[in-house]
Amino acid sequence: MGQQVVIITGAGNGIGRETAKLLATQDKALVLVDFDEKSGQDTLHAVKEHQQQAIFVHADVSKSQDVKKYVEAAKEAFGRIDAFINNAGVLSPPSLLADLEEETFDNVISVNLKGTFLGLKYVLKEMEQQQSGVIVNTSSSAGIQGQPYLGGYAASKHGVIGLTRTAAIEYGPSGIRVNAICPGGVMTNMTKGLTSSPEENGPLRRLADASEIANVIAFLISEEASYVNGAVVPIDGGLTS
Repeated sequence: MGQQVVIITGAGNGIGRETAKLLATQDKALVLVDFDEKSGQDTLHAVKEHQQQAIFVHADVSKSQDVKKYVEAAKEAFGRIDAFINNAGVLSPPSLLADLEEETFDNVISVNLKGTFLGLKYVLKEMEQQQSGVIVNTSSSAGIQGQPYLGGYAASKHGVIGLTRTAAIEYGPSGIRVNAICPGGVMTNMTKGLTSSPEENGPLRRLADASEIANVIAFLISEEASYVNGAVVPIDGGLTS
């Protein structure tokens, strides 16, 4: 196989940006997707220091027309899609379930769960035609266990694991691997608003750096992980052990 073509959603910040920066040093052709135009362009500028084969696509992952747009942009620019980092997500303000606003719940489900579904729906069609590909969905430690005050978020991330396991079974025979990562607390813009994190009292007594998550993603899309399919990989310092 030649140069690997990789789509990364949520590429503007945090795990998405660090993954893009790492993969740029590994000669991957990159399709960077984000809802925030400025942060997405900032990532594009950062990766072009190492990799000129990169484009940015402004998209809302919860809208099917936008998902189709980034899939078509990848095909138009590079001709194929070898790997898909289905990473975009949002975190709702902490709230007890009974106090969680319906609109807030709908937004978290729309981006985190429906956005993951739509990405799978349209990227899997392309990979099935190729009879090859690898997908990494970003779930969370909150997809493995309950997360007090983040009920909508936990529900969305549990759903991502269900989609991952189903896709792995359905599309494994087509040469497509689908796995999920479950980061714990990561030092990103998304988690800045949280006053505390359970990871600070976990076995490693700290949050992760986004680059530590990116390293696992890079492994999962590599040939070294060729027999890893349907896996749910905690990257939480032992929090959910």
